[in-house]
Amino acid sequence: MTIQTRISKSIALECEQGAGRLAGATPAHSQTAKQDGIEIERDAGVARASQAAQTDRSSQVVIIEPRRSWFAIDFDELWRHRGLLRVLMERDIRVRYKQTILGFAWALLQPFMMMVVFSIFFGKFAKMPSDGLPYPVFVYAGLLPWVFFANSITNASQSLINSSALVSKVYFPRILIPVASIGATLLDFVIASSILLVMMVYYGIGWSMQLLLAPLLTAGVMLAALGVGILLSALTVSYRDFRFVVPFMVQFWMFATPVAFPASIVPEEWRWALHLNPMTGLIEGFRAAFLDKPMDPAAIAFSIVASLAIFAVGAIYFGRVERRFADVI
Repeated sequence: MTIQTRISKSIALECEQGAGRLAGATPAHSQTAKQDGIEIERDAGVARASQAAQTDRSSQVVIIEPRRSWFAIDFDELWRHRGLLRVLMERDIRVRYKQTILGFAWALLQPFMMMVVFSIFFGKFAKMPSDGLPYPVFVYAGLLPWVFFANSITNASQSLINSSALVSKVYFPRILIPVASIGATLLDFVIASSILLVMMVYYGIGWSMQLLLAPLLTAGVMLAALGVGILLSALTVSYRDFRFVVPFMVQFWMFATPVAFPASIVPEEWRWALHLNPMTGLIEGFRAAFLDKPMDPAAIAFSIVASLAIFAVGAIYFGRVERRFADVI
Protein backbone atom coordinates (compact mmCIF):
# COMPACT_ATOMS: atom_id res chain seq x y z
CA MET A 1 0.00 0.00 0.00
CA THR A 2 1.41 3.32 -1.00
CA ILE A 3 1.80 6.30 1.34
CA GLN A 4 -0.78 8.33 -0.61
CA THR A 5 -3.39 5.50 -0.17
CA ARG A 6 -2.74 5.37 3.58
CA ILE A 7 -3.20 9.14 3.95
CA SER A 8 -6.48 9.00 1.99
CA LYS A 9 -7.88 6.21 4.21
CA SER A 10 -6.85 8.10 7.39
CA ILE A 11 -8.65 11.22 6.24
CA ALA A 12 -11.79 9.25 5.34
CA LEU A 13 -11.77 7.52 8.75
CA GLU A 14 -11.48 10.84 10.59
CA CYS A 15 -14.37 12.27 8.58
CA GLU A 16 -16.60 9.25 9.47
CA GLN A 17 -15.75 9.59 13.16
CA GLY A 18 -16.45 13.32 13.10
CA ALA A 19 -19.82 12.72 11.40
CA GLY A 20 -20.70 10.12 14.03
CA ARG A 21 -19.92 12.47 16.86
CA LEU A 22 -22.05 15.21 15.30
CA ALA A 23 -24.93 12.73 14.80
CA GLY A 24 -24.85 11.68 18.45
CA ALA A 25 -24.40 15.15 19.84
CA THR A 26 -27.04 16.82 21.95
CA PRO A 27 -28.94 19.87 20.62
CA ALA A 28 -26.92 22.14 22.93
CA HIS A 29 -23.73 20.71 21.54
CA SER A 30 -25.00 21.18 18.01
CA GLN A 31 -25.89 24.81 18.69
CA THR A 32 -22.44 25.44 20.17
CA ALA A 33 -20.80 23.86 17.16
CA LYS A 34 -22.86 26.06 14.83
CA GLN A 35 -21.88 29.17 16.78
CA ASP A 36 -18.25 28.15 16.64
CA GLY A 37 -18.56 27.66 12.92
CA ILE A 38 -20.15 31.09 12.46
CA GLU A 39 -17.40 32.73 14.50
CA ILE A 40 -14.75 30.95 12.48
CA GLU A 41 -16.35 32.05 9.22
CA ARG A 42 -16.65 35.64 10.52
CA ASP A 43 -12.99 35.73 11.59
CA ALA A 44 -12.01 34.31 8.24
CA GLY A 45 -14.03 37.04 6.49
CA VAL A 46 -12.37 39.78 8.54
CA ALA A 47 -8.95 38.32 7.78
CA ARG A 48 -9.73 38.21 4.06
CA ALA A 49 -10.96 41.83 4.14
CA SER A 50 -7.85 42.97 6.02
CA GLN A 51 -5.63 41.12 3.60
CA ALA A 52 -7.44 42.71 0.65
CA ALA A 53 -7.05 46.19 2.20
CA GLN A 54 -3.37 45.60 2.74
CA THR A 55 -3.06 44.46 -0.85
CA ASP A 56 -4.82 47.61 -2.05
CA ARG A 57 -2.55 49.84 0.06
CA SER A 58 0.56 48.04 -1.06
CA SER A 59 -0.51 48.43 -4.67
CA GLN A 60 -0.51 52.24 -4.29
CA VAL A 61 3.14 52.88 -5.02
CA VAL A 62 4.46 56.46 -5.27
CA ILE A 63 7.48 56.74 -7.53
CA ILE A 64 9.69 59.78 -6.89
CA GLU A 65 11.48 60.86 -10.04
CA PRO A 66 13.46 63.98 -10.95
CA ARG A 67 11.50 66.55 -12.91
CA ARG A 68 12.55 66.87 -16.50
CA SER A 69 11.46 70.46 -17.02
CA TRP A 70 13.93 73.33 -16.74
CA PHE A 71 11.94 74.77 -13.82
CA ALA A 72 12.45 72.03 -11.23
CA ILE A 73 9.72 72.97 -8.72
CA ASP A 74 6.38 71.17 -8.57
CA PHE A 75 3.83 73.68 -7.31
CA ASP A 76 1.14 70.98 -7.12
CA GLU A 77 3.35 69.03 -4.74
CA LEU A 78 3.96 72.15 -2.66
CA TRP A 79 0.22 72.71 -2.42
CA ARG A 80 -0.32 69.13 -1.23
CA HIS A 81 2.26 69.75 1.52
CA ARG A 82 0.81 73.09 2.64
CA GLY A 83 -0.02 71.57 6.02
CA LEU A 84 3.63 70.69 6.52
CA LEU A 85 4.57 74.27 5.64
CA ARG A 86 2.31 75.56 8.40
CA VAL A 87 3.81 73.11 10.90
CA LEU A 88 7.36 74.14 9.98
CA MET A 89 6.49 77.83 10.37
CA GLU A 90 4.98 77.21 13.79
CA ARG A 91 8.09 75.24 14.78
CA ASP A 92 10.40 78.07 13.73
CA ILE A 93 8.37 80.63 15.68
CA ARG A 94 8.33 78.48 18.83
CA VAL A 95 12.05 77.75 18.66
CA ARG A 96 12.91 81.41 18.11
CA TYR A 97 11.05 82.70 21.16
CA LYS A 98 11.25 79.67 23.44
CA GLN A 99 12.60 80.44 26.92
CA THR A 100 12.97 84.15 26.17
CA ILE A 101 12.09 86.85 28.69
CA LEU A 102 10.94 89.49 26.20
CA GLY A 103 9.36 87.12 23.69
CA PHE A 104 7.85 88.90 20.70
CA ALA A 105 9.23 92.21 21.96
CA TRP A 106 12.49 91.28 20.23
CA ALA A 107 10.69 91.82 16.92
CA LEU A 108 10.21 95.45 17.98
CA LEU A 109 13.59 96.05 19.57
CA GLN A 110 15.83 95.23 16.61
CA PRO A 111 14.52 97.83 14.11
CA PHE A 112 13.76 100.31 16.88
CA MET A 113 17.28 100.25 18.32
CA MET A 114 18.77 100.50 14.84
CA MET A 115 16.55 103.54 14.25
CA VAL A 116 17.86 105.15 17.44
CA VAL A 117 21.51 104.55 16.47
CA PHE A 118 21.02 105.80 12.91
CA SER A 119 19.11 108.86 14.12
CA ILE A 120 21.96 109.83 16.44
CA PHE A 121 24.91 109.26 14.10
CA PHE A 122 23.39 109.88 10.66
CA GLY A 123 20.56 112.24 11.53
CA LYS A 124 22.05 114.40 14.29
CA PHE A 125 25.82 114.25 13.73
CA ALA A 126 26.11 113.67 9.96
CA LYS A 127 23.02 115.80 9.14
CA MET A 128 21.82 113.25 6.58
CA PRO A 129 18.97 114.68 4.44
CA SER A 130 15.63 112.95 4.78
CA ASP A 131 13.46 114.44 2.02
CA GLY A 132 11.92 116.98 4.38
CA LEU A 133 10.73 114.34 6.89
CA PRO A 134 11.79 113.81 10.51
CA TYR A 135 14.82 111.54 10.27
CA PRO A 136 13.64 108.92 12.83
CA VAL A 137 10.43 108.12 10.96
CA PHE A 138 12.25 108.38 7.61
CA VAL A 139 14.91 105.84 8.56
CA TYR A 140 12.47 103.52 10.35
CA ALA A 141 10.30 103.32 7.23
CA GLY A 142 13.39 102.09 5.37
CA LEU A 143 14.64 99.81 8.15
CA LEU A 144 11.34 97.98 8.45
CA PRO A 145 11.44 96.22 5.03
CA TRP A 146 15.22 95.94 5.15
CA VAL A 147 15.31 94.13 8.50
CA PHE A 148 12.64 91.76 7.20
CA PHE A 149 14.69 91.08 4.07
CA ALA A 150 18.00 90.70 5.92
CA ASN A 151 16.61 88.39 8.63
CA SER A 152 14.78 86.33 6.01
CA ILE A 153 17.84 85.55 3.91
CA THR A 154 20.00 84.98 7.00
CA ASN A 155 17.54 82.50 8.53
CA ALA A 156 16.85 80.81 5.20
CA SER A 157 20.55 80.33 4.44
CA GLN A 158 20.98 78.24 7.62
CA SER A 159 17.57 76.54 7.57
CA LEU A 160 18.57 73.34 5.76
CA ILE A 161 21.68 72.87 7.90
CA ASN A 162 19.62 73.34 11.07
CA SER A 163 17.10 70.75 9.81
CA SER A 164 19.66 68.20 8.66
CA ALA A 165 18.11 65.37 10.71
CA LEU A 166 14.76 65.94 9.00
CA VAL A 167 16.23 66.27 5.51
CA SER A 168 18.24 63.05 5.73
CA LYS A 169 15.45 60.81 7.07
CA VAL A 170 12.21 61.46 5.18
CA TYR A 171 11.18 62.74 1.76
CA PHE A 172 9.24 65.97 1.35
CA PRO A 173 9.78 69.07 -0.80
CA ARG A 174 12.97 70.46 0.74
CA ILE A 175 12.18 73.97 -0.44
CA LEU A 176 9.51 74.15 2.26
CA ILE A 177 12.21 74.56 4.93
CA PRO A 178 13.66 77.90 3.73
CA VAL A 179 10.19 79.10 2.75
CA ALA A 180 8.92 78.34 6.26
CA SER A 181 11.80 80.24 7.85
CA ILE A 182 10.93 83.31 5.76
CA GLY A 183 7.24 82.95 6.57
CA ALA A 184 8.07 82.91 10.28
CA THR A 185 10.08 86.13 9.86
CA LEU A 186 7.00 87.75 8.31
CA LEU A 187 5.37 87.69 11.75
CA ASP A 188 8.18 89.87 13.13
CA PHE A 189 7.66 92.29 10.25
CA VAL A 190 3.94 92.62 10.99
CA ILE A 191 4.62 93.24 14.69
CA ALA A 192 7.32 95.84 13.97
CA SER A 193 4.99 97.67 11.56
CA SER A 194 2.89 98.81 14.50
CA ILE A 195 5.76 101.04 15.66
CA LEU A 196 5.82 102.81 12.31
CA LEU A 197 2.09 103.56 12.51
CA VAL A 198 2.55 105.00 16.01
CA MET A 199 5.49 107.13 14.85
CA MET A 200 3.41 108.50 11.98
CA VAL A 201 0.78 109.66 14.45
CA TYR A 202 3.46 111.14 16.74
CA TYR A 203 5.08 113.16 13.94
CA GLY A 204 1.75 114.23 12.46
CA ILE A 205 2.04 112.26 9.22
CA GLY A 206 -1.39 111.37 7.90
CA TRP A 207 -2.40 108.10 6.36
CA SER A 208 -3.04 108.23 2.62
CA MET A 209 -4.47 105.95 -0.06
CA GLN A 210 -0.91 104.98 -0.97
CA LEU A 211 -0.93 102.74 2.10
CA LEU A 212 -3.01 100.32 0.03
CA LEU A 213 0.14 99.61 -2.00
CA ALA A 214 2.04 98.46 1.10
CA PRO A 215 0.96 94.79 0.77
CA LEU A 216 2.12 94.73 -2.87
CA LEU A 217 5.51 96.17 -1.92
CA THR A 218 5.78 93.75 1.00
CA ALA A 219 5.08 90.88 -1.40
CA GLY A 220 7.90 92.19 -3.63
CA VAL A 221 10.31 92.23 -0.68
CA MET A 222 9.22 88.72 0.28
CA LEU A 223 9.70 87.52 -3.30
CA ALA A 224 13.25 88.89 -3.36
CA ALA A 225 13.94 87.31 0.03
CA LEU A 226 12.62 83.95 -1.22
CA GLY A 227 14.85 84.05 -4.28
CA VAL A 228 18.02 84.97 -2.39
CA GLY A 229 17.13 82.77 0.60
CA ILE A 230 16.53 79.51 -1.26
CA LEU A 231 19.62 80.12 -3.38
CA LEU A 232 21.81 80.68 -0.30
CA SER A 233 20.28 77.70 1.52
CA ALA A 234 21.21 75.38 -1.35
CA LEU A 235 24.71 76.86 -1.63
CA THR A 236 25.30 76.57 2.11
CA VAL A 237 24.58 72.84 2.04
CA SER A 238 27.30 72.27 -0.55
CA TYR A 239 29.72 75.03 0.44
CA ARG A 240 29.85 75.78 4.17
CA ASP A 241 31.85 78.96 3.47
CA PHE A 242 28.56 80.73 2.85
CA ARG A 243 27.93 80.69 6.60
CA PHE A 244 30.61 83.39 6.78
CA VAL A 245 29.74 85.07 3.50
CA VAL A 246 26.10 85.81 4.32
CA PRO A 247 26.62 88.21 7.29
CA PHE A 248 29.20 90.20 5.35
CA MET A 249 27.00 90.26 2.25
CA VAL A 250 23.98 91.49 4.24
CA GLN A 251 26.01 94.29 5.84
CA PHE A 252 27.47 95.42 2.53
CA TRP A 253 24.07 95.21 0.82
CA MET A 254 22.47 97.45 3.45
CA PHE A 255 24.90 100.32 2.80
CA ALA A 256 24.33 99.90 -0.94
CA THR A 257 20.57 100.34 -0.37
CA PRO A 258 18.83 103.66 0.44
CA VAL A 259 17.92 102.67 3.98
CA ALA A 260 19.68 105.38 6.00
CA PHE A 261 19.81 107.87 3.11
CA PRO A 262 17.42 108.95 0.35
CA ALA A 263 18.09 107.93 -3.24
CA SER A 264 17.89 111.60 -4.19
CA ILE A 265 21.36 112.34 -2.75
CA VAL A 266 22.97 110.07 -5.36
CA PRO A 267 24.05 112.07 -8.45
CA GLU A 268 21.74 111.66 -11.41
CA GLU A 269 24.44 110.08 -13.59
CA TRP A 270 25.05 107.33 -11.00
CA ARG A 271 21.47 106.72 -9.94
CA TRP A 272 21.02 103.99 -12.54
CA ALA A 273 23.65 101.93 -10.70
CA LEU A 274 21.75 102.33 -7.44
CA HIS A 275 18.55 101.09 -9.08
CA LEU A 276 20.27 97.91 -10.23
CA ASN A 277 19.84 96.89 -6.63
CA PRO A 278 16.36 95.25 -6.52
CA MET A 279 15.80 96.46 -2.97
CA THR A 280 16.17 100.14 -3.95
CA GLY A 281 12.81 100.54 -5.67
CA LEU A 282 11.02 98.40 -3.08
CA ILE A 283 12.33 100.29 -0.05
CA GLU A 284 11.82 103.70 -1.68
CA GLY A 285 8.30 102.66 -2.66
CA PHE A 286 7.58 101.30 0.82
CA ARG A 287 8.74 104.55 2.38
CA ALA A 288 6.66 106.60 -0.05
CA ALA A 289 3.55 104.50 0.60
CA PHE A 290 3.67 105.06 4.36
CA LEU A 291 4.96 108.64 4.43
CA ASP A 292 2.82 109.92 1.54
CA LYS A 293 5.71 110.87 -0.77
CA PRO A 294 5.80 110.69 -4.60
CA MET A 295 6.49 107.22 -5.95
CA ASP A 296 8.73 106.12 -8.79
CA PRO A 297 6.65 103.51 -10.68
CA ALA A 298 9.51 102.64 -13.05
CA ALA A 299 11.90 101.87 -10.17
CA ILE A 300 9.25 99.79 -8.38
CA ALA A 301 8.42 97.84 -11.56
CA PHE A 302 12.12 97.16 -12.21
CA SER A 303 12.61 95.94 -8.63
CA ILE A 304 9.65 93.56 -8.88
CA VAL A 305 10.89 92.17 -12.21
CA ALA A 306 14.39 91.77 -10.76
CA SER A 307 12.90 89.98 -7.73
CA LEU A 308 11.07 87.59 -10.05
CA ALA A 309 14.31 86.90 -11.91
CA ILE A 310 16.18 86.25 -8.65
CA PHE A 311 13.42 83.93 -7.48
CA ALA A 312 13.54 82.00 -10.77
CA VAL A 313 17.32 81.60 -10.55
CA GLY A 314 17.15 80.48 -6.93
CA ALA A 315 14.32 78.02 -7.60
CA ILE A 316 16.05 76.51 -10.62
CA TYR A 317 19.35 76.02 -8.80
CA PHE A 318 17.60 74.63 -5.71
CA GLY A 319 15.66 72.12 -7.80
CA ARG A 320 18.82 70.99 -9.58
CA VAL A 321 20.79 70.20 -6.42
CA GLU A 322 17.95 69.17 -4.10
CA ARG A 323 18.40 65.45 -4.77
CA ARG A 324 21.93 65.56 -3.30
CA PHE A 325 21.00 67.23 -0.01
CA ALA A 326 20.50 64.01 1.96
CA ASP A 327 23.97 62.76 0.93
CA VAL A 328 26.05 65.86 1.64
CA ILE A 329 24.23 67.66 4.45
